[in-house]
Amino acid sequence: MKIKNWDMFIFVVVYHLLLVILLPAFIQVFSWASFWLFLVTYILGGMAITVGYHRLYAHKAYTANPFFEWCVLITSALSFEMSALMWSHDHRIHHTHVDTEKDPYSIDKGFWYAHLLWLFDYKRKFEPNLVQDLLKNPRVVLQDKYYPHFLIGVNLAIFLFGWWLTGSALASFYMGFLARMAMVHHCTWFINSLCHTFGAKTFARELSAVDNALMAVLTFGEGYHNYHHAFAADYRNGVRWYHFDPTKWAIWTASKLGLVSNLRSMNTINVQKSLVQKDKKLILDHLSHEVDELATDFMRKLEEVADTFEKKSSMLVRKARELKQSSEQQSRLLKKEIKELRASLKTTWNEWVVLTRQATELYELGHVH
Repeated sequence: MKIKNWDMFIFVVVYHLLLVILLPAFIQVFSWASFWLFLVTYILGGMAITVGYHRLYAHKAYTANPFFEWCVLITSALSFEMSALMWSHDHRIHHTHVDTEKDPYSIDKGFWYAHLLWLFDYKRKFEPNLVQDLLKNPRVVLQDKYYPHFLIGVNLAIFLFGWWLTGSALASFYMGFLARMAMVHHCTWFINSLCHTFGAKTFARELSAVDNALMAVLTFGEGYHNYHHAFAADYRNGVRWYHFDPTKWAIWTASKLGLVSNLRSMNTINVQKSLVQKDKKLILDHLSHEVDELATDFMRKLEEVADTFEKKSSMLVRKARELKQSSEQQSRLLKKEIKELRASLKTTWNEWVVLTRQATELYELGHVH
Protein backbone atom coordinates (compact mmCIF):
# COMPACT_ATOMS: atom_id res chain seq x y z
CA MET A 1 0.00 0.00 0.00
CA LYS A 2 1.31 3.45 -0.95
CA ILE A 3 0.75 6.10 1.70
CA LYS A 4 -1.25 9.01 0.30
CA ASN A 5 -2.30 10.81 3.49
CA TRP A 6 1.05 11.57 5.16
CA ASP A 7 -0.50 14.03 7.63
CA MET A 8 -2.86 11.35 8.94
CA PHE A 9 -0.08 8.77 9.00
CA ILE A 10 2.25 11.02 11.01
CA PHE A 11 -0.51 12.02 13.44
CA VAL A 12 -1.53 8.41 14.20
CA VAL A 13 2.05 7.13 14.49
CA VAL A 14 3.18 10.00 16.72
CA TYR A 15 0.37 9.74 19.25
CA HIS A 16 0.82 5.96 19.50
CA LEU A 17 4.56 6.45 20.05
CA LEU A 18 3.85 9.04 22.75
CA LEU A 19 1.58 6.54 24.51
CA VAL A 20 4.52 4.15 24.77
CA ILE A 21 7.30 6.65 25.44
CA LEU A 22 5.44 8.56 28.16
CA LEU A 23 4.07 5.47 29.92
CA PRO A 24 6.93 5.09 32.49
CA ALA A 25 6.66 8.75 33.47
CA PHE A 26 2.87 8.61 33.60
CA ILE A 27 2.93 5.62 35.97
CA GLN A 28 4.72 7.85 38.50
CA VAL A 29 1.88 10.40 38.49
CA PHE A 30 -1.11 8.07 38.00
CA SER A 31 -4.18 8.85 40.10
CA TRP A 32 -7.78 7.72 40.12
CA ALA A 33 -8.72 11.25 39.13
CA SER A 34 -6.80 10.76 35.88
CA PHE A 35 -8.60 7.45 35.30
CA TRP A 36 -12.00 9.10 35.72
CA LEU A 37 -10.91 11.90 33.41
CA PHE A 38 -10.12 9.27 30.78
CA LEU A 39 -13.35 7.34 31.30
CA VAL A 40 -15.70 10.33 31.20
CA THR A 41 -14.05 11.90 28.12
CA TYR A 42 -13.98 8.50 26.37
CA ILE A 43 -17.71 8.04 26.97
CA LEU A 44 -18.55 11.59 25.88
CA GLY A 45 -16.41 11.37 22.75
CA GLY A 46 -17.59 7.88 21.84
CA MET A 47 -21.26 8.65 22.43
CA ALA A 48 -21.00 11.81 20.34
CA ILE A 49 -20.01 9.58 17.43
CA THR A 50 -22.64 6.87 17.99
CA VAL A 51 -25.55 9.09 19.04
CA GLY A 52 -24.74 11.99 16.75
CA TYR A 53 -22.45 11.32 13.82
CA HIS A 54 -23.72 7.81 13.19
CA ARG A 55 -27.40 7.50 14.01
CA LEU A 56 -28.46 11.15 13.77
CA TYR A 57 -26.44 12.54 10.86
CA ALA A 58 -25.26 9.57 8.76
CA HIS A 59 -28.53 7.61 8.91
CA LYS A 60 -31.18 10.15 9.94
CA ALA A 61 -32.64 7.63 12.40
CA TYR A 62 -34.25 10.49 14.36
CA THR A 63 -34.37 14.29 14.45
CA ALA A 64 -32.94 16.54 17.14
CA ASN A 65 -33.39 20.12 18.32
CA PRO A 66 -30.50 22.63 18.00
CA PHE A 67 -29.45 22.31 21.66
CA PHE A 68 -29.04 18.55 21.35
CA GLU A 69 -27.16 18.93 18.08
CA TRP A 70 -24.71 21.40 19.60
CA CYS A 71 -24.06 19.02 22.49
CA VAL A 72 -23.13 16.35 19.95
CA LEU A 73 -21.11 18.63 17.68
CA ILE A 74 -19.05 20.09 20.53
CA THR A 75 -18.32 16.84 22.42
CA SER A 76 -17.44 15.10 19.14
CA ALA A 77 -14.17 17.06 19.26
CA LEU A 78 -13.12 14.59 21.97
CA SER A 79 -13.08 11.83 19.37
CA PHE A 80 -10.83 13.42 16.72
CA GLU A 81 -12.83 11.77 13.89
CA MET A 82 -13.39 14.56 11.35
CA SER A 83 -16.39 16.85 11.14
CA ALA A 84 -19.91 15.45 11.17
CA LEU A 85 -20.28 16.34 7.49
CA MET A 86 -17.17 14.47 6.33
CA TRP A 87 -17.71 11.52 8.67
CA SER A 88 -21.28 11.06 7.43
CA HIS A 89 -20.20 11.49 3.82
CA ASP A 90 -17.67 8.65 4.07
CA HIS A 91 -20.01 6.45 6.09
CA ARG A 92 -22.80 6.76 3.54
CA ILE A 93 -20.35 5.67 0.85
CA HIS A 94 -19.49 2.65 3.02
CA HIS A 95 -23.15 1.62 3.29
CA THR A 96 -23.86 2.27 -0.39
CA HIS A 97 -20.88 0.21 -1.57
CA VAL A 98 -20.31 -2.18 1.34
CA ASP A 99 -18.10 -5.17 0.49
CA THR A 100 -17.14 -3.72 -2.90
CA GLU A 101 -14.08 -1.96 -4.29
CA LYS A 102 -15.76 1.42 -3.74
CA ASP A 103 -16.16 0.79 0.00
CA PRO A 104 -13.53 3.07 1.67
CA TYR A 105 -12.79 0.49 4.38
CA SER A 106 -13.86 -2.73 2.74
CA ILE A 107 -13.01 -5.85 4.74
CA ASP A 108 -12.24 -7.55 1.42
CA LYS A 109 -9.01 -5.53 1.38
CA GLY A 110 -7.89 -7.16 4.62
CA PHE A 111 -8.53 -6.90 8.37
CA TRP A 112 -5.86 -4.27 9.07
CA TYR A 113 -6.77 -2.27 5.99
CA ALA A 114 -10.37 -2.03 7.19
CA HIS A 115 -9.19 -1.29 10.73
CA LEU A 116 -6.60 1.41 10.14
CA LEU A 117 -4.61 1.39 6.91
CA TRP A 118 -7.46 2.82 4.84
CA LEU A 119 -6.94 6.15 6.65
CA PHE A 120 -3.52 6.48 5.05
CA ASP A 121 -4.68 5.33 1.61
CA TYR A 122 -8.14 6.85 1.13
CA LYS A 123 -8.46 9.99 -0.97
CA ARG A 124 -11.92 11.45 -0.57
CA LYS A 125 -13.81 12.63 -3.64
CA PHE A 126 -16.43 14.80 -2.03
CA GLU A 127 -19.90 14.17 -3.47
CA PRO A 128 -22.30 16.93 -2.32
CA ASN A 129 -25.35 14.96 -3.47
CA LEU A 130 -24.62 12.36 -0.78
CA VAL A 131 -25.03 14.88 2.03
CA GLN A 132 -27.47 17.44 0.64
CA ASP A 133 -29.51 17.25 3.84
CA LEU A 134 -26.48 18.01 6.01
CA LEU A 135 -25.35 20.87 3.78
CA LYS A 136 -28.69 22.52 4.61
CA ASN A 137 -28.00 22.20 8.36
CA PRO A 138 -26.27 25.44 9.49
CA ARG A 139 -24.86 23.82 12.65
CA VAL A 140 -23.22 20.98 10.73
CA VAL A 141 -21.83 23.37 8.12
CA LEU A 142 -20.45 25.68 10.82
CA GLN A 143 -18.75 22.80 12.63
CA ASP A 144 -17.21 21.61 9.38
CA LYS A 145 -15.94 25.09 8.47
CA TYR A 146 -14.34 25.69 11.87
CA TYR A 147 -13.54 22.12 12.83
CA PRO A 148 -9.87 22.82 13.79
CA HIS A 149 -11.10 25.53 16.15
CA PHE A 150 -13.53 23.08 17.75
CA LEU A 151 -10.74 20.53 18.19
CA ILE A 152 -8.29 22.95 19.77
CA GLY A 153 -10.83 24.72 21.96
CA VAL A 154 -12.50 21.63 23.43
CA ASN A 155 -9.33 19.62 23.94
CA LEU A 156 -7.42 22.54 25.44
CA ALA A 157 -10.27 23.10 27.89
CA ILE A 158 -10.23 19.41 28.86
CA PHE A 159 -6.45 19.46 29.28
CA LEU A 160 -6.57 22.49 31.58
CA PHE A 161 -9.45 21.05 33.56
CA GLY A 162 -7.62 17.74 33.87
CA TRP A 163 -4.45 19.51 35.01
CA TRP A 164 -6.46 21.22 37.75
CA LEU A 165 -8.26 17.98 38.65
CA THR A 166 -5.20 15.72 38.82
CA GLY A 167 -2.54 18.27 39.74
CA SER A 168 -0.38 16.92 36.91
CA ALA A 169 -0.08 18.22 33.36
CA LEU A 170 1.37 14.87 32.26
CA ALA A 171 -1.50 12.85 33.78
CA SER A 172 -4.04 15.15 32.15
CA PHE A 173 -2.32 14.96 28.75
CA TYR A 174 -1.78 11.20 28.90
CA MET A 175 -5.20 10.06 30.13
CA GLY A 176 -7.38 12.99 29.10
CA PHE A 177 -6.00 13.16 25.58
CA LEU A 178 -3.70 10.37 24.36
CA ALA A 179 -5.35 7.36 26.03
CA ARG A 180 -8.86 8.67 25.46
CA MET A 181 -8.21 9.38 21.78
CA ALA A 182 -6.59 5.97 21.20
CA MET A 183 -9.50 4.18 22.89
CA VAL A 184 -12.15 6.03 20.88
CA HIS A 185 -10.24 5.51 17.65
CA HIS A 186 -9.56 1.80 18.01
CA CYS A 187 -13.09 1.03 19.18
CA THR A 188 -14.45 2.87 16.12
CA TRP A 189 -11.97 1.13 13.84
CA PHE A 190 -12.84 -2.28 15.28
CA ILE A 191 -16.40 -1.79 14.00
CA ASN A 192 -14.93 -1.62 10.49
CA SER A 193 -12.60 -4.60 11.01
CA LEU A 194 -13.67 -6.91 13.84
CA CYS A 195 -17.40 -6.39 13.26
CA HIS A 196 -16.95 -7.45 9.66
CA THR A 197 -15.01 -10.57 10.66
CA PHE A 198 -15.89 -12.27 13.98
CA GLY A 199 -19.50 -12.67 15.10
CA ALA A 200 -22.99 -13.79 14.15
CA LYS A 201 -24.75 -12.97 10.89
CA THR A 202 -28.13 -12.90 12.54
CA PHE A 203 -30.06 -10.73 10.10
CA ALA A 204 -28.21 -10.55 6.78
CA ARG A 205 -25.98 -13.49 5.93
CA GLU A 206 -25.16 -12.08 2.52
CA LEU A 207 -23.17 -9.24 4.15
CA SER A 208 -19.75 -9.32 5.84
CA ALA A 209 -21.06 -7.36 8.84
CA VAL A 210 -21.55 -9.38 12.02
CA ASP A 211 -23.06 -8.93 15.48
CA ASN A 212 -20.39 -8.90 18.19
CA ALA A 213 -21.61 -8.49 21.78
CA LEU A 214 -18.16 -7.63 23.17
CA MET A 215 -17.74 -4.78 20.73
CA ALA A 216 -21.24 -3.59 21.61
CA VAL A 217 -20.01 -3.03 25.18
CA LEU A 218 -16.92 -1.10 24.05
CA THR A 219 -18.76 0.98 21.43
CA PHE A 220 -22.01 1.78 23.24
CA GLY A 221 -24.17 -0.61 21.19
CA GLU A 222 -22.53 -0.34 17.77
CA GLY A 223 -21.33 -3.96 17.90
CA TYR A 224 -24.70 -5.27 16.68
CA HIS A 225 -23.42 -4.46 13.23
CA ASN A 226 -25.17 -7.11 11.17
CA TYR A 227 -28.58 -5.79 12.24
CA HIS A 228 -27.40 -2.27 11.55
CA HIS A 229 -26.36 -3.06 7.98
CA ALA A 230 -29.63 -4.90 7.40
CA PHE A 231 -31.78 -2.05 8.81
CA ALA A 232 -29.53 1.02 8.87
CA ALA A 233 -32.28 3.59 9.44
CA ASP A 234 -33.34 2.05 12.77
CA TYR A 235 -32.29 4.20 15.75
CA ARG A 236 -31.52 0.94 17.58
CA ASN A 237 -28.66 -1.43 16.87
CA GLY A 238 -29.42 -3.81 19.71
CA VAL A 239 -33.06 -4.77 19.27
CA ARG A 240 -33.40 -7.48 21.93
CA TRP A 241 -34.24 -6.46 25.51
CA TYR A 242 -30.94 -7.91 26.70
CA HIS A 243 -28.76 -6.16 24.09
CA PHE A 244 -26.31 -3.61 25.52
CA ASP A 245 -27.04 -0.48 23.52
CA PRO A 246 -26.53 2.71 25.59
CA THR A 247 -26.82 4.79 22.42
CA LYS A 248 -30.36 3.52 21.92
CA TRP A 249 -31.19 4.23 25.56
CA ALA A 250 -29.73 7.75 25.34
CA ILE A 251 -31.77 8.57 22.22
CA TRP A 252 -34.96 7.15 23.77
CA THR A 253 -34.39 9.12 27.00
CA ALA A 254 -33.73 12.29 25.01
CA SER A 255 -37.04 11.77 23.20
CA LYS A 256 -38.86 11.64 26.52
CA LEU A 257 -37.21 14.94 27.49
CA GLY A 258 -38.34 16.55 24.23
CA LEU A 259 -34.80 16.93 22.86
CA VAL A 260 -35.26 14.52 19.93
CA SER A 261 -38.21 13.13 17.99
CA ASN A 262 -39.28 10.98 15.05
CA LEU A 263 -37.39 7.91 16.21
CA ARG A 264 -37.35 5.38 13.36
CA SER A 265 -37.52 1.68 14.14
CA MET A 266 -38.30 -1.47 12.24
CA ASN A 267 -41.47 -3.38 13.11
CA THR A 268 -40.70 -6.91 14.34
CA ILE A 269 -42.90 -8.48 11.67
CA ASN A 270 -41.21 -6.46 8.92
CA VAL A 271 -37.82 -7.59 10.23
CA GLN A 272 -38.95 -11.21 10.17
CA LYS A 273 -40.42 -10.83 6.66
CA SER A 274 -37.12 -9.44 5.45
CA LEU A 275 -35.23 -12.31 7.07
CA VAL A 276 -37.52 -14.91 5.51
CA GLN A 277 -37.09 -13.39 2.05
CA LYS A 278 -33.30 -13.20 2.38
CA ASP A 279 -32.95 -16.68 3.89
CA LYS A 280 -35.21 -18.18 1.25
CA LYS A 281 -33.19 -16.70 -1.61
CA LEU A 282 -29.84 -17.64 -0.06
CA ILE A 283 -30.81 -21.24 0.72
CA LEU A 284 -32.63 -21.86 -2.55
CA ASP A 285 -29.69 -20.47 -4.53
CA HIS A 286 -27.41 -22.85 -2.66
CA LEU A 287 -29.68 -25.87 -2.93
CA SER A 288 -30.27 -25.33 -6.64
CA HIS A 289 -26.92 -27.06 -7.20
CA GLU A 290 -28.02 -30.09 -5.18
CA VAL A 291 -29.87 -32.89 -6.96
CA ASP A 292 -30.64 -35.35 -4.16
CA GLU A 293 -34.14 -36.01 -2.85
CA LEU A 294 -33.45 -34.40 0.53
CA ALA A 295 -32.51 -31.09 -1.11
CA THR A 296 -35.64 -31.20 -3.27
CA ASP A 297 -37.77 -31.80 -0.18
CA PHE A 298 -36.05 -28.92 1.64
CA MET A 299 -36.70 -26.53 -1.24
CA ARG A 300 -40.38 -27.49 -1.38
CA LYS A 301 -40.76 -27.10 2.38
CA LEU A 302 -38.95 -23.75 2.38
CA GLU A 303 -41.24 -22.42 -0.33
CA GLU A 304 -44.32 -23.56 1.58
CA VAL A 305 -43.33 -22.10 4.96
CA ALA A 306 -42.10 -18.84 3.40
CA ASP A 307 -45.35 -18.40 1.48
CA THR A 308 -47.38 -19.18 4.61
CA PHE A 309 -45.43 -16.61 6.62
CA GLU A 310 -45.89 -13.99 3.91
CA LYS A 311 -49.67 -14.56 3.75
CA LYS A 312 -50.13 -14.53 7.53
CA SER A 313 -47.98 -11.42 8.03
CA SER A 314 -49.79 -9.56 5.25
CA MET A 315 -53.14 -10.52 6.75
CA LEU A 316 -51.99 -9.35 10.20
CA VAL A 317 -51.01 -5.95 8.80
CA ARG A 318 -54.33 -5.68 7.01
CA LYS A 319 -56.30 -6.55 10.16
CA ALA A 320 -54.30 -4.00 12.18
CA ARG A 321 -55.29 -1.30 9.67
CA GLU A 322 -58.93 -2.35 9.84
CA LEU A 323 -58.79 -2.14 13.63
CA LYS A 324 -57.94 1.57 13.48
CA GLN A 325 -61.13 2.30 11.53
CA SER A 326 -63.46 -0.19 13.20
CA SER A 327 -66.51 0.35 15.39
CA GLU A 328 -66.53 -0.82 19.01
CA GLN A 329 -68.34 -4.05 18.10
CA GLN A 330 -66.03 -4.77 15.18
CA SER A 331 -63.05 -3.92 17.36
CA ARG A 332 -63.63 -6.80 19.77
CA LEU A 333 -63.82 -9.32 16.92
CA LEU A 334 -60.76 -7.90 15.15
CA LYS A 335 -58.68 -7.93 18.34
CA LYS A 336 -59.49 -11.59 18.78
CA GLU A 337 -58.53 -12.33 15.16
CA ILE A 338 -55.29 -10.37 15.53
CA LYS A 339 -54.37 -12.25 18.70
CA GLU A 340 -54.93 -15.58 16.98
CA LEU A 341 -52.99 -14.43 13.90
CA ARG A 342 -50.03 -13.36 16.05
CA ALA A 343 -49.93 -16.75 17.73
CA SER A 344 -50.19 -18.53 14.39
CA LEU A 345 -47.49 -16.31 12.87
CA LYS A 346 -45.19 -17.03 15.81
CA THR A 347 -45.64 -20.76 15.22
CA THR A 348 -44.80 -20.34 11.53
CA TRP A 349 -41.73 -18.24 12.39
CA ASN A 350 -40.48 -20.91 14.80
CA GLU A 351 -41.01 -23.50 12.08
CA TRP A 352 -38.99 -21.36 9.69
CA VAL A 353 -36.12 -20.99 12.18
CA VAL A 354 -35.94 -24.77 12.71
CA LEU A 355 -36.04 -25.40 8.98
CA THR A 356 -33.26 -22.93 8.15
CA ARG A 357 -31.09 -24.30 10.95
CA GLN A 358 -31.49 -27.78 9.56
CA ALA A 359 -30.53 -26.52 6.10
CA THR A 360 -27.51 -24.76 7.60
CA GLU A 361 -26.30 -27.87 9.39
CA LEU A 362 -26.73 -30.09 6.36
CA TYR A 363 -25.38 -27.76 3.67
CA GLU A 364 -22.95 -25.48 5.59
CA LEU A 365 -24.72 -22.24 4.77
CA GLY A 366 -23.39 -20.29 7.71
CA HIS A 367 -25.00 -18.84 10.84
CA VAL A 368 -28.78 -18.34 11.04
CA HIS A 369 -31.07 -16.79 13.62
